[in-house]
Amino acid sequence: MKTRVKICCISSIEEAQLAIRYGASAIGLVSEMPSGPGPIPETLIAEIAATVPPGVATFLLTCKQTPEEIIAQQRRTRVNTIQLVDEFPLDGYSVLRKEMPGVKLVQVIHVRYENSIIEAQTVAPYVDALLLDSGNPSLAVKELGGTGRVHDWNISRRLRESVSLPVFLAGGLNPSNVRDAIEQVHPFGVDVCSGLRTDGKLDEEKVREFFERI
Repeated sequence: MKTRVKICCISSIEEAQLAIRYGASAIGLVSEMPSGPGPIPETLIAEIAATVPPGVATFLLTCKQTPEEIIAQQRRTRVNTIQLVDEFPLDGYSVLRKEMPGVKLVQVIHVRYENSIIEAQTVAPYVDALLLDSGNPSLAVKELGGTGRVHDWNISRRLRESVSLPVFLAGGLNPSNVRDAIEQVHPFGVDVCSGLRTDGKLDEEKVREFFERI
């Protein structure tokens, strides 16, 4: 099965078009975050999302932790997928489903230790996919993605095997390690931000090489 690719931290219509041209099946649009790369104004997120062709997922990365805030964000930005990068109350997922029919929900699991597997199994029934990243939500200033760090792929593989829904792998991926990551974890998709950038800009040569390695 072909590994899907999500290119994150998209900052312009041009970057979105570059990602899609090389074969990205999803793009990530980062709203306000406590730390990390890539946040852009919601007005720009809406502009970019409006140009993305059918069949390509537009992920809104949000650190909001109430259904009301997330529903309002989705209505402002008109994305088709919500990526929850922080913990979210289990009873909130049904509210999102009811108020945003047709919008996919992807929960981030920050893989730091073994109990990430239990965390994933707990939220899996409520969402459409999981995304494994290398943040640390317990810090005073939360790290919720874009760290450029690789986590323990052995835990990621076991987590992926323990759930029955699609799993994306993120965290420190780049052209030199993505093939190893896929061979070890066998994810549904891979997600990359800083590993394809030079001086903060999406680097076409790195994008090309990333897809070649996959």
